[in-house]
Amino acid sequence: MSGDTIPPEITQPNPIVSSNPTQNQQPTIPRRSGRVSTQPERYIVLGESVKNLPDNDDPYTYKEAMEDVDSHHWQKTMQSEIESMFDNKVWSLVDLPKGIKPIGCKWVYKRKRGMDGKVETFKARLVAKGYTQKEDIDYEETFSPMAMLKSIRILLSIATSLDLDIWQMNVKTA
Repeated sequence: MSGDTIPPEITQPNPIVSSNPTQNQQPTIPRRSGRVSTQPERYIVLGESVKNLPDNDDPYTYKEAMEDVDSHHWQKTMQSEIESMFDNKVWSLVDLPKGIKPIGCKWVYKRKRGMDGKVETFKARLVAKGYTQKEDIDYEETFSPMAMLKSIRILLSIATSLDLDIWQMNVKTA
């Protein structure tokens, strides 16, 4: 860069600030809109059903589930989950190597509610505390089945072109 060029910020004139403001000037008050904000009608039904739901009242621990008013539902759901794991041979019992701590697990509880806010089903899942796991020690690979949206669209278009009926179903355990 040559020494005869002056940076643009230096060449711009400084604004002149008057030390004697005009006596007639009043501070301007910002103009406010008188518009009343309303929720679009398409969201009113959803908003009302969400408002009627209580705050998260699902039990967080096993003890809370057993003290809950719906404890018999939680017990039945947990028994069903254990039976499902046993029937599907989810685990195999092995001896614990020396110096290794077993990975803990915990129950996760959730009440599934309908559009009217009433409880439809109780869900209880036994999950591993995966944050304590170490790769190649506690597990070798992970697997998470996912449906691709593209695949679902293809199946729906085939069903539509062949005029087939489509049924939705809830899979309890994959």
